[in-house]
Amino acid sequence: MDPFVIAGLPAHVLLVHAVVIAVPVLALGLIVAAAWPAARRVLWIPLLVVALGTVGLVAYAVSAGQWLEERVPEAPLIQEHTAIGGALLAWAWGLLGVAVLLAAWQLVARARERGGSAPSRGIRLTVGIVGTVLAVAVGAGATVATVLIGESGSRAVWVGSFSEDPLE
Repeated sequence: MDPFVIAGLPAHVLLVHAVVIAVPVLALGLIVAAAWPAARRVLWIPLLVVALGTVGLVAYAVSAGQWLEERVPEAPLIQEHTAIGGALLAWAWGLLGVAVLLAAWQLVARARERGGSAPSRGIRLTVGIVGTVLAVAVGAGATVATVLIGESGSRAVWVGSFSEDPLE
């Protein structure tokens, strides 16, 4: 049984749909958690789990794409897609990094609250701004990369593959 075939279809063509949803939703969740302390207190564990899953999902989708590339005729659009496709794994690791930082931030804040030594308002504000800017930068970058890679994959599959007029 081939690990890159699911129900008789190349796994890549199925996985990309999950990636296209997971990356932007994770990015949005990280931005909300970074900017809104109440959300961070509730979301840090689910975001960490989703970020770990997203890294695995993207890694599997990239590997399945490489497997698929070896089984289709060479074409410039496919080469373009595969040339940029691997970059999404770095963005997924970046999202995981932001999730780990948010988790650490939440754990430190929780420990300080229990110890009665809450950080000053200025420190909380500075860390909040830096965390939010980082989440926005990595989240936006990952989302833009997902869109560009997905668009190039769609072009590779569909350009020249359909008629604009209905078939009779």
